[in-house]
Amino acid sequence: MTALYNVLWYPALPFALIASGGRYAVNRRERLGIAALANDTQGAPRIWIHAASVGEVEAMRPVALGLMREHPNATVVFTTMTSAGRAAARRRIPGLTDYRLAPLDRASSVRSFLAAVRPQFVLIAETELWPNYLIESARSGAKVAIVNGRISARSMRRYRYIRPLIAEALHHTSLVLVQTPDDARRFRILGASQANIMVTGNTKFDFGDDTPQLRSALDQFCANRPVFVAGSTAPGEERMVLTAYRNLTERFPNLALVIAPRHLNRASQVGEEIRSAGLIYERASLLPDDGATGVASIPLPESVNASVLLLDTMGELRGLYEHATIAFVGGSMLPPRGGQNLTEPAAACVPVIFGPHYENQQQAGDVILEAGGGRVVADAAQIESTCAEWLADHEARDAAGANALRAVERLAGGAAATLNHLSALISTH
Repeated sequence: MTALYNVLWYPALPFALIASGGRYAVNRRERLGIAALANDTQGAPRIWIHAASVGEVEAMRPVALGLMREHPNATVVFTTMTSAGRAAARRRIPGLTDYRLAPLDRASSVRSFLAAVRPQFVLIAETELWPNYLIESARSGAKVAIVNGRISARSMRRYRYIRPLIAEALHHTSLVLVQTPDDARRFRILGASQANIMVTGNTKFDFGDDTPQLRSALDQFCANRPVFVAGSTAPGEERMVLTAYRNLTERFPNLALVIAPRHLNRASQVGEEIRSAGLIYERASLLPDDGATGVASIPLPESVNASVLLLDTMGELRGLYEHATIAFVGGSMLPPRGGQNLTEPAAACVPVIFGPHYENQQQAGDVILEAGGGRVVADAAQIESTCAEWLADHEARDAAGANALRAVERLAGGAAATLNHLSALISTH
């Protein structure tokens, strides 16, 4: 089955290399698994951590930092599927041995990468069930663990078509650490050994004392006015948010809006949407970066007084959630995206609204809703009415924010449980 998979994959290989984009020659080498690493410290573990993109990097952050604390001399190579993810890993998890684009899931590329990195432990995040990663890593002698594993009902329907291949891949895992009992059941159905599956919770719910700070220009944009942050938005959602926002400003003229598209390559398109709505906006990338945080003490462009901020930069959304009055989390209004991270605004004590399609955030969304920390909205009118209710009643808004925070706190502990299992795996190697 694996051989057939590799044969079918081969025609897609040139297109995957072209899609790597950016610094083409460097990216192409990384996609082909070409790597060169220094020799390891004697006796210290060699670890390969793989995540898809920015969201999964954030989930793996407490795990990677915990492993580095326990094994300060370890060789840790972090790979991602996207350039944005690689940049996020460099920024959010400093001190690792290397940050690379992941090799293509082609046996020869994976073998080349494994020969260079020589990992003893391979940690695969969430839904990255690439068969060659799991099979070839185990064949090389590494222990393979799925970390923060999850499988949605929709993904389960797709996996059933290639169940023999997935079962073969999961047979090569030593640990399958999953977010919920439903995820555990789905991994069992797909072929993972019952003995290897542990429900450890979601590592994304562990924020620790990592409080993001805004650069002064963004801090000034948020100062002394209520702020509606629409984070990780997808096509079609910006128009809903803008319609709701324009109507809200008739009642709340001081209200500011931050729109953060999930994919930064859509920033110009979103800017056109804002202009079409008749609104003045500023792009975060064009604001000064003086390296300082807190209220600005230097003159800033007059456009910072615009009512709308287009967040077209990486790594600043969490800090803006800390300044939000109300948050909308996108990727949730229409299928099939399944929603984006709901816990970041909730952890900032901000009431959260999101659409009905939050399958990938089911656990967090259900707990936040049950606690009264958020609302599901289906269209622009419901976004408007929910925001208007909370903007008009600060006591109700503060209570909803506190409920959201308590909900996330109840879910914490996934990173610690995950590290306990990984530490046991490493100690027995």
